[in-house]
Amino acid sequence: MTQDSTDMIRQTAAHVLRTEGAAVTRMADALPEDFEAAVEAILSIKTGRVILSGMGKSGHIARKISATLASTGTPSTFVHPAEASHGDLGMITPNDLCILISNSGETSELGDIVAHVARFSIPMIGVSKNPKSTLMQAADLKLVLPDEPEACIIGMAPTTSTTLTLALGDALAVAVMERRGFLPENFRTFHPGGKLGAQLAKVAQLMHSGAALPLVTEETPMPEVLLVMTEKGFGIAGVTDDGMLTGVVTDGDLRRSMDGLMDKTAGDVATREPRVTRPHTFAAEALAMMSGRITALFVLDEDGRPVGLLHLHDCLRAGVA
Repeated sequence: MTQDSTDMIRQTAAHVLRTEGAAVTRMADALPEDFEAAVEAILSIKTGRVILSGMGKSGHIARKISATLASTGTPSTFVHPAEASHGDLGMITPNDLCILISNSGETSELGDIVAHVARFSIPMIGVSKNPKSTLMQAADLKLVLPDEPEACIIGMAPTTSTTLTLALGDALAVAVMERRGFLPENFRTFHPGGKLGAQLAKVAQLMHSGAALPLVTEETPMPEVLLVMTEKGFGIAGVTDDGMLTGVVTDGDLRRSMDGLMDKTAGDVATREPRVTRPHTFAAEALAMMSGRITALFVLDEDGRPVGLLHLHDCLRAGVA
């Protein structure tokens, strides 16, 4: 490939990105008039779902917006307009809200859905760049896209228009998400797999508890402490007094106290004020506390009593690291 060809390709790519980016910025400066009302309408759906539909490229964008809504706490699904005309209209109920997308606003395949929502008084949000189109005239709320030029060389391929629709859908989903008070722990409910799900795991979901905990008292002789540490296999024992964690005995403590070790008690050897964590802490935060040679953290309840143990290996197995 010649340098001229390389330069031309890069210039084309830069032109597309700048064109689409500028269009999104202009839309951000002048949101559709019904945007706030659309957010409130989505929030008002209590027992139904947000149904999205569109044909062609608009359909692809509609699927993505639906997926984003669903993953951020708003039940949603996509209905293909052509399939809707052959029975899938039954998927759209009076408890739902419809968001129909058509750049021109004259997509014929959406006609049966428009008629269906009108017949059953189902709220409808229209998304189009043509406010006078058939779709927008039928819509209860109108999200009018700015009439920006497409980024392709012939000015016809859906590029800027689909980017604007996608960005507007993201803005809707995030606005609804924030108004709903959607929290990180809610997000993990819909994203349990992969790296994202692992990063949102809580300590309580990964920790060892109950009989697995290596606990001894301040007065426990060190020979018994060694047996507990060996049996439980975490390289650590929690030292308690009246049920409260007062310190820990680690493999490092054993090495530092070798002189007369067997004549000592757990309280004599323990490291005081160890690093600890809580059940509702994100596992990623707890992992960050395991710096240096720390490989395990005791998990304390609100009263300072040990209820669990999180080991470095637990975080690694869960994919938190």
